[in-house]
This record gives sequence, structure tokens and C-alpha cells, in this order.
Amino acid sequence: MPPDIFIYLLIIAGIIIVLSLFFSFVPVGLWISAAAAGVKVGIFNLIGMRVRRVIPTRVVGPMIKATKAGLNISINKLEAHFLAGGNVDKVVNALIAAQRAEIDLGFERAAAIDLAGRDVLEAVQMSVYPKVIETPLVAAIAKDGIELKAKARVTVRANIDRLVGGAGEQTIIARVGEGIVTTIGSSTTHKDVLENPDRISKTVLDKGLDAGTAFEILSIDIADVDVGRNIGAQLQTDQAEADKRIAQAKAEERRAMAVAREQEMKAAVVEMRAKVVEAEADVPKAMAQALREGHLGVMDYYNMQNVVSDTQMRSSIADVSKQDNSASSKAKNEQ
Repeated sequence: MPPDIFIYLLIIAGIIIVLSLFFSFVPVGLWISAAAAGVKVGIFNLIGMRVRRVIPTRVVGPMIKATKAGLNISINKLEAHFLAGGNVDKVVNALIAAQRAEIDLGFERAAAIDLAGRDVLEAVQMSVYPKVIETPLVAAIAKDGIELKAKARVTVRANIDRLVGGAGEQTIIARVGEGIVTTIGSSTTHKDVLENPDRISKTVLDKGLDAGTAFEILSIDIADVDVGRNIGAQLQTDQAEADKRIAQAKAEERRAMAVAREQEMKAAVVEMRAKVVEAEADVPKAMAQALREGHLGVMDYYNMQNVVSDTQMRSSIADVSKQDNSASSKAKNEQ
């Protein structure tokens, strides 16, 4: 191969490589599309986006949509929102939807809502088409002790002005549940709630439970009301059972105290008997001492023994008489 042809091939290959690198770094096609759509974006501005690590299609594409929709948004604001971590395409779509629905929404507020972590497009759609939130089954007890279980459907509309810093759906559900419990709990009987379930809706709406939230409550419909357990009767039964156990415990305590007193009395009797036996054991010693010292004569001793024998005999006769009387009484009863 001649040297000149080889040099020409090298030059052509170098040009192709340079052009490939140029067109991969400089989005000429995107610049042409923007120019055709009437969006003023300079080629050097696109190169600067590459340098600033901004994906040009993520900014220029939404800019073309905004321009075609008649929105006046600068390319610098879109680029700044992209660098802040926002979703430029979703913000532009939300602005276009808000313009079509005649909702007052500026770019700064839409960007703030997007950076706050909320779906700004969904918020605009919810402002146009309200959303229905269904609460879980909420149980409450009326004053007559009957449990009621209610479920509500809450129709809400997004409040654009309170999306930043406003509470979410869980707060709405919790507050509506609180209103259901308050209404049922303040009812004299559960029949009042069953006859007029709209009392719950009126109570919740009158309290303004959507204050401080990102939504506006349009209506509250009671989807279902079921009768649950008779909590009042169950509580009375439990109270009666508790009173019974308390009475049984007190009776057992009194019985234990009586047994303790009986044991104490038996111990006292045993102690007294021991003292009597001890005293009786001292009697012969005292009599012997009296005989030795001459304070007691022999005849006195015999007379004392006769008295003791006579007393024992009388006691035996009395015991026999008691046994005969009990036997005769038993016989009469059997007859």
C-alpha cells in the first residue's frame, strides 16, 4: 500500500473518531430539536450541562413541553431543580395539568412540593378528581354498653397550598376514627347511631378535622355499621366474678384467723394443764413437808383423802346419770 493512501486513511479515521467524540459529548440532535420547537438553548449551554453533569435530555425535553404548552419557564430554573434532585419532567407535567385545570400553581411551589417528597402531579390530579379514602373498621362503645363497629369513606381533595408541611392520609384516617369513637361513645344507646348514622358524618365535619393537613374533606359517608359485643354485660359479669373472688378471699382469711385463734386457745389450755400437773406434783411434796414439820396430822391427811374419794365417787355417779339421760333421750327420739 502506498504511503500516501495509508496517511489518508489515518486522517479519515482520526476525523471519524473526533466527530464521534464530539457528537457524543455535544448533543447536536437535541439542539436541533429544541431549535425546531422554538426553545432558545445555545449549543454552548448544552455543553455546559455536560460539564455540570446534567443530563441535557432531562432538562431540554421538559422545556420543549413547557414551551409548547405556553408556560414561561427558564432553562436555568429547570437545570437548578434537576441539580437539587428533583423530577423536572413530573414538575412540568404538573404545571401543564394545573394550567389546563385553571389551578393557580407556580413553578417555585411545584418545585418545593416535589423536593418535599410529595408527588406534585398526583396532587394536581387529586385537586381535579377527588380521592376516596376508606377507613379501617373502627370499634366504639355506646353508653348502654353495646359495641358498634363502623367503617367510613372519606372523599378528600388535595390542598395545593398546604402540601408542604401538611399532614398526610394517615392523619385524616386517625381523625375520622376519633370522630367515630366520639360520636358513638356520646350516644345514649346504640340504637340512636343505627337509626341516624349521618350523626357521625356531621360530628366529623363540624370538628374541621382537615385542619393542618394537605387535604380538604369534601364528604364523609358511613359505609357500614355493625353491632358487636355487649361490653356492658361482660363488664358486669367480670365485676361480679371479681367481687365473688374478693368475698371468698375474705372468708378464707376469716377462717384462717379462726383456726389460728383455736390453735392459740388449745396451746393456752395445754399450757394451763401443764401448770396444773406441775402444781399437783408439788402437792405431795408440800404434804410431806407439812407432816415432817407437824403442821399436818395423820387424821387430817386421812380426812382429806376421804373428801377426795367422796368427790371422785360423786363425779362418777354424775357421769353415769348423764349417760343414762342421753340414752333415754335417744330412745325417745327413735320411737
